[in-house]
Amino acid sequence: MSKEAKIPRCHLLDLPWEDVLIPHILNYLPLQHLVSLQRVSKQFHSLIQVYLANCRTFDMIGICIPKEAFCSMLKDCKALQSLSLQNCSDWVTDKELLPVIGQNQHLQKVDMSGCVWLTRHSLVAVSLSCMHLQHLGLAHCEWVDSLSLRSLVDHCRGLLSIDLTACRQLKDDAICYLAKKCLKLKSLSLAVNANITDESVEEVAKNCRSLEQLDLTGCLRVRNQSIRTLAEYCPQLQSLKVNHCHNVTESSLDPLRKRNVVIDVEPPLQRALVLLQDVLGFAPIINLQI
Repeated sequence: MSKEAKIPRCHLLDLPWEDVLIPHILNYLPLQHLVSLQRVSKQFHSLIQVYLANCRTFDMIGICIPKEAFCSMLKDCKALQSLSLQNCSDWVTDKELLPVIGQNQHLQKVDMSGCVWLTRHSLVAVSLSCMHLQHLGLAHCEWVDSLSLRSLVDHCRGLLSIDLTACRQLKDDAICYLAKKCLKLKSLSLAVNANITDESVEEVAKNCRSLEQLDLTGCLRVRNQSIRTLAEYCPQLQSLKVNHCHNVTESSLDPLRKRNVVIDVEPPLQRALVLLQDVLGFAPIINLQI
């Protein structure tokens, strides 16, 4: 008998699945590789299903999968803590999402940004099922209304961040309600919503004292008054975006700059120098310390 014949062959799938393959191999593979791997054979498909049943993170960023694959992969999953739906935004509806939300009550992060075919029912389902939710992305979800947001904050008061960019149905009353209930907020985006006024910003400032990041880009009705309130009540603020907020001037931003808050709008003198450089082709030497 040859020496090679004495060596038993060991296939990858012969290794213990839950003790070796899942924790030491599959946990390190990106989702797109798992999708490809389950197509190799029935055994690999079964392995991936076992992995997904106890998966903690399902991230659709960078990968597009069909609706049927999405439903199949998550049908037995009950341990998710993070769910991102960005790359299935053009087809995911309440029908596909509600079962996933209902059986994953330990979700801490959900990103539904750009999911235009969902309705308020999905947000209500998140509020009722995900009591431990900390991070929520709803950017460009114009179906979000005041009632569904109120349901959310009534049940998920541990929210640390929420992105409401371009949720144009929301007005001051909804944002003020959010601020009074979610006192632990560290990051908030109200960008691209012309309904937002000083009333919302001041309520956020006075209630969310741990706020670190605030995005007011394009909030045309926000004025200096609320920015001054923000500077007074939010000592931990690190980043403020006020681009295209034409009623916010340097008089309210300067105190924040002196605290090293990162602001996306340059000081007037700096903007003038940039414009002058564009016109003249060079920037004059000016002592900015004067």
